[in-house]
Formats: sequence, structure tokens, C-alpha cells
Amino acid sequence: MEMLAPYTTLRLGGPARDFAEATTAEHLVSLVAEADMKGLPTLVLGGGSNVVVSDEGFDGLVVKVSTQGVAVSRDGEQVLVTVEAGEDWDSLVARAVAEGWSGIECMSGIPGLVGSTPIQNVGAYGQEVAQTIRCVRAYDRRTRQVVDLEARQCGFSYRDSAFKRDLARHVVLAVTYALDISEMSGPLAYAELAGRLDAEAGGRVPLARAREAVLALRRGKGMVLDPDDPDTRSAGSFFTNPILTPEEAAELASRAPGHPRWELPGGLVKVPAAWLIEQAGYPKGYARGPVRISTKHTLALTNPDGVATTGDLLALAREVRDGVREKFGVTLVNEPVLVGCDLAGDLAGDLAGDLAGDLAGDLAGDLAE
Repeated sequence: MEMLAPYTTLRLGGPARDFAEATTAEHLVSLVAEADMKGLPTLVLGGGSNVVVSDEGFDGLVVKVSTQGVAVSRDGEQVLVTVEAGEDWDSLVARAVAEGWSGIECMSGIPGLVGSTPIQNVGAYGQEVAQTIRCVRAYDRRTRQVVDLEARQCGFSYRDSAFKRDLARHVVLAVTYALDISEMSGPLAYAELAGRLDAEAGGRVPLARAREAVLALRRGKGMVLDPDDPDTRSAGSFFTNPILTPEEAAELASRAPGHPRWELPGGLVKVPAAWLIEQAGYPKGYARGPVRISTKHTLALTNPDGVATTGDLLALAREVRDGVREKFGVTLVNEPVLVGCDLAGDLAGDLAGDLAGDLAGDLAGDLAE
């Protein structure tokens, strides 16, 4: 049996009953299709940077995605870049900056593989992949066909997509991005990044400057993988920023007048989870046994010495979630995919056969906001 901990950035997770590596899209499809025909639970694993695997591991087939290939074509003032699911995401961003392709530069430094970007609708520093994805090629496990889905069919929303809402259905094979041909970044939509660049909100800067600034900000938060930095032994942001209804927002305002918030359409309000966590009494560096909140970023839960168990990590996550709920009446939701476990503390065996479409949470998601 293959231990899964080495394939995750948290370095947590028990054994897989069976393990295979897919080096082509055709091989990936055949492995998943054959497992489906046999009724074998299947987990498709990408970069492992947004996944928490139980200590018991996975009682089925784990398929590691290692497909490679990038194809580029011109489409007016844009380039269409079709990328195989197993390609490294940050390598793609670095190439885009070098080639003068604008639209993904603010997502520099996010660990993981391309295949998970549409599933999580990955984003950071004011950009998200939904803004540039033209189409997604996937294997539909229900119809047993390879399909090309246009962006409008992907159901993108904040850190969400139709793929994520039905994890059992699709296995992402490749993603096509439409990027502007420009040496300048997209409009700067995130105040912290604009300030770092000494630029106005909505302004543009050279692509290389934007990438350098994003990488510097992320390193300062322990969000660029570094074997010498124990704070990067995490799954990125463990909790998403809550989006509250008007009624929920009013309740929070009564408990925490003047709290930070972003107004959204329809009266919805987005609240920074990091602020809620810190104000509930869980500062950077807060530890519970061998796990702790990152010393650099309140949203990251870490396994700094590599000796913790998944049970240790989930205990800390529950403590933080429950503390925030008690103080503010807001329930935080985990961002990483939980495999064989959940925050209720019970083994989630029903997940075992439902994760082939998620590329096992390749990416860290929204690590900036």
C-alpha cells in the first residue's frame, strides 16, 4: 500500500489500497473508467495542496495525475492556452508573464496543478480563473464520455463551481484559458497588492512587477511552498471567507459593530475569516499539541514538525470553528477537500467513492483574501 502523506503539502494521510499514476489523458480516463466499472472507490490526486486525508487513508484506487502538455493559438488580441491537468500551475503563470500573456499574474505562487483550478475557481489578489477560462475538457463519469464544457456551463461562483458541487461526476483533463496579449497586468483589484506596488486601484503595472509583488506578499504569509519554512506545511487557507445573508450580517453587526466587511450584490456581505478567528482568541502561532495556526497567516493550519496526525489537525480546526461560532454566530466552512474525515469528527465514508472529479483539491484556493 502507498502512503498518501508524501503526496500532500500537509504531509498527512494514511495508505491507499491501490495506487496508479496517469501520464496521459487517455490513461487517466481508462483508469477511472475501469475502476467505475468494477465499483472501486477512486480518488484523483493532483498536487495535494488543498486536501486533508484521514489517518486511515483511502480504501480504493488513488490516481496521481501527471499529464503534461501546453498548446497555444492566437485568437484576435488574445491567446488560447490549452493546458493538461497535470501541469504545474505556477509554472504556467511564470510562462504567461514571460510571454506577455495577461490575466493570471496575480495568482502567482499558488501551489498545485492546473486541473483543479476550475473546480475550486481558484483565485487570489483580485483575480480568479473564472475570468479567463474559455472551456474545460473533462471525462463525464455519468455518460462515460469526454466532454468540452464552455465557461458558462461550469457554474462558477466564489471558490465554487459545478464541478465542486458534484464531485463524483467529472474528471478534469485539460483547461483552456483566454489571456490578453499585453505586457501589463490586469486592473489591480486588491488594495494590499496595489499598495505594495504603489499603484492606484484599477491601475496596471508590468506583468513581472505584479508577479514579484504577489510572490513577496505570499512568502510573507508562508504561502509559497518552502521546505525550510514549517509554516508552508499546510493546505493553504483552511477556512473560506463567510458570505452572509442580510439577516446573518445584521446579527454579526450586533455582536461586532464596525467589523471589516465587503458588500456584495443582493445585500450579501463577505467577512474576512482571518479577522473572525483572531478576534475569537486564536492568533497566529496558536498551538494545540503538534499542530498550530501559521505564525504568518491566521487562515493556515500547519503541521510544522511533520509529526502530527490528521486527527490532531481536525481537532484544532474544530476548536477554531466552534470558537468563532460561539463568539460571532458565524460558522466557518473548510476550504480543503476532506477525504475520509469531516469536521464533525466522524469518518465520512460516503466521500470515498465521490472524489474522482475533484482532482483532490490541487490548489490552495483563495490564499490572499
